[in-house]
Amino acid sequence: MVRMKFSIVLAYDIVDSSADFIFNIEASRTAHQHVVSESLHISQPLQPDSHVDRRLGARLLRLKAARGALTIRYDAVVDIDHHRAMPQELQEMTIADLPLEALPYILPSRYCQSDRLQKFATAEFGGLPRGYSRVWAIQQWVRSHVSFRSGSSDGSTSAMDTIIERGGVCRDFAHLMIALCRALNIPARFVSGIDYGADPALGPTDFHAYVEVMLSGRWYLFDPSGVSAPMGLVRLGTGRDAADAAFATVFGMVYSQPPFILIEAVTDEHGQLVMPQYSEHLLSTMGMEPAPTAS
Repeated sequence: MVRMKFSIVLAYDIVDSSADFIFNIEASRTAHQHVVSESLHISQPLQPDSHVDRRLGARLLRLKAARGALTIRYDAVVDIDHHRAMPQELQEMTIADLPLEALPYILPSRYCQSDRLQKFATAEFGGLPRGYSRVWAIQQWVRSHVSFRSGSSDGSTSAMDTIIERGGVCRDFAHLMIALCRALNIPARFVSGIDYGADPALGPTDFHAYVEVMLSGRWYLFDPSGVSAPMGLVRLGTGRDAADAAFATVFGMVYSQPPFILIEAVTDEHGQLVMPQYSEHLLSTMGMEPAPTAS
């Protein structure tokens, strides 16, 4: 188990008389990610509405803020007790055997046009043995054919753009890997969070996007950008692509500052410090999906 402590500070200047916000910055609660402590501070005197997705663990905050400055600060300590599996034991599943909850994640979505990448994915990966090794090959292809370039993409960049431009940031790596997996009928989805241990040369700590792929009925972590060990990934949001898991969605005339994020590994209640590191195991922070039921 690793214990991670992190802080997120978001700052805005609201130009209109008011603006609406939806935030997805609170730590998810899942079968293997537990919130030890947390606090939320909002600079304006208002009470946000909250919503929890019980299945995915994502937590949304909605608020209406008045003109002027708005600062949101969220601090948390989470314990991540990963489920571990040996990669060679994990298999792809037929569509008929997939849990029903996984079916949306084999379909195209806004940023992951798997239908347009089907011919390429079949030619490149269709002949490989089914299972973890094929998913690993997709991850490695993305990692070796796409360069990490800060500022090279924007909120409209899709998997199709990335495979053409061959450059992007973590969300672009994630979208491309997801689209290639779905093109082969392998369920894959987008996770937003924070990563520990990224190279400082990549810039200040920021939100991070990574991938979950379903193998043998469970969602396992993959980070095609390769910027940090999966053991140090903290989950915030989960969805089909970035449209479902944005850390902030803003409605109104608002100027924003870059987020300020700190994250570190800390000692647990027994005084033990476990540092995130690369593992021979494949890791999961979600429970098993329920088996399909007859209609």
